[in-house]
Amino acid sequence: MERVAPLEAVLFDIDGTMGISDPFHHRAFSELLLKIGYNDGVPITPEFGMTHMAGRSNEQIGSFLFPDWDKDKIDDFFREKEALFARYATEGLKEIAGLTRLCRWAGERGLKRAAVTNAPRANAELMISILGLSDFFKLIVTGEDCDRSKPFPDPYLRALTLLGASPDHTVIFEDSTIGVQAGVAAGMPVIAIADERREGKLLATGATLVIRDYQDPKLWAALDKLDTKAQAAEVDE
Repeated sequence: MERVAPLEAVLFDIDGTMGISDPFHHRAFSELLLKIGYNDGVPITPEFGMTHMAGRSNEQIGSFLFPDWDKDKIDDFFREKEALFARYATEGLKEIAGLTRLCRWAGERGLKRAAVTNAPRANAELMISILGLSDFFKLIVTGEDCDRSKPFPDPYLRALTLLGASPDHTVIFEDSTIGVQAGVAAGMPVIAIADERREGKLLATGATLVIRDYQDPKLWAALDKLDTKAQAAEVDE
């Protein structure tokens, strides 16, 4: 982590990283999959969603769920799913604890920032709006903006280019294996949000640090070191 001092930019995934959105995705998927008799009518579990859907684009999820469907049929399914998700998220999306504090910290230091997601742009903008961060995250890069979405590095590299930031002085915040893979492939340290069950997997994928939320003392200890190192560099100059 200390190699990125002085910190220049922060890049955030949205789903599960900014807001607690997984329950709303699960609810929308569950309802629609039950309606069409997927898996012989056996409901999908949250674990299924985390393993096969979290962090992935709708195109990737559609190819997995419906390998025999044509594109138009998959697109229709996801239009309905995203409409349901938007309705449920509007009713109850909450931030990951401490997100507002971290954004304030970044803003006070004048850090460049962007949201980088595999979510469709409309729902990405909706979630950021619900969380009250539309002015903070004026740049949103989606997987649809790139030739390749996460787990490829393209969305993060595009965000760096648009911000005019260096990967040597940028940190990524993520929550999924797919997202961590993308951040690592882009050559930046990744701080991952995860519970104890998923911590080992994300570390093995390449996360530099795993925290429970943005109130985690491990995060603020790391950020304090970055501040201290940056201040020392200024004195040396």
